[in-house]
Amino acid sequence: MSQGMDKGAAAEKTLGGFYSHISGNKRKSIFLVFLFTLGVAGFGWLVGEAWMEQGLGFLGIFGVFAIVYSLVAYYAGSKMVLGVSKAKQIHKKEDPELWNVIEELCLAGGLPMPQVYVIDDTAPNAFATGRDPEHGVVAITTGLRQKLTRDELQGVMAHELSHIRFYDIRLQTLIGVLVGLTALLADIFFRGLFWGRRGGRRGGNREGNGILLILAIVAAIVAPIAARILQFSISRKREYLADAGAVQLTRYPQGLADALKKISGDKEVLEVANRATQHLYIVNPIKSFEDRAKKLFSTHPAINERISRLSSM
Repeated sequence: MSQGMDKGAAAEKTLGGFYSHISGNKRKSIFLVFLFTLGVAGFGWLVGEAWMEQGLGFLGIFGVFAIVYSLVAYYAGSKMVLGVSKAKQIHKKEDPELWNVIEELCLAGGLPMPQVYVIDDTAPNAFATGRDPEHGVVAITTGLRQKLTRDELQGVMAHELSHIRFYDIRLQTLIGVLVGLTALLADIFFRGLFWGRRGGRRGGNREGNGILLILAIVAAIVAPIAARILQFSISRKREYLADAGAVQLTRYPQGLADALKKISGDKEVLEVANRATQHLYIVNPIKSFEDRAKKLFSTHPAINERISRLSSM
């Protein structure tokens, strides 16, 4: 009887652990996205006001452009990522075990079966994409498929399905658009300075114009860097969230923890990965010893920290 109560208490603690991780990460992500959007809007107004003294008008025009830009990224983003990654779609007959693992997890999470893709590369890694669960895609390298046990494979696929379940791909698309818009705004502003400012609505208020101009120059330098830092911060939060979601689906944190150890400890280089797609993978595919890893901000939390959190669940 006592043993049964201990097991019940342990299960309750595990459930409480990952539900706490999920709710905490969701709140932090929502706050960061709100802050990000507010910052981009403020930057847009400042650029318009300093450059042509029409802050709201410029923000409105740029807002229309942002909507079009977002729609293109929203509907075409997944195909571009799969194309760049040289991923090929497979079906059940080509890998029954992988298919069955994903099917079981989809049943547990109430998800439709995603499309399954394989990347022909010996480096172990995986990612998910798709704008919503109905258009979900999971991709796994041949290297990862060969090196994992079934429990580890289940942990990795549960992590990727959690990204789909929590609409992380949609969120990352939005963040990517905001980062791109920030860089574009900064470029427009500096080009505007080169060709000369427009407007003159304030007339003789040279002091006010000068202050706005200085603020805009500072913002144009700082904003793209801050946007990148915020993007990577959100990416790290969503990795923690997907880890917790994987535990919720499998009820076995050790499977994912062991898989993370294997992937992070592998020295194989994933050639198809780049700076634009690195945030999608379960472990950052750009290794610390590679030239392309230099001066990059971290898109993923430290593996030791992720494993520690999984152990606590």
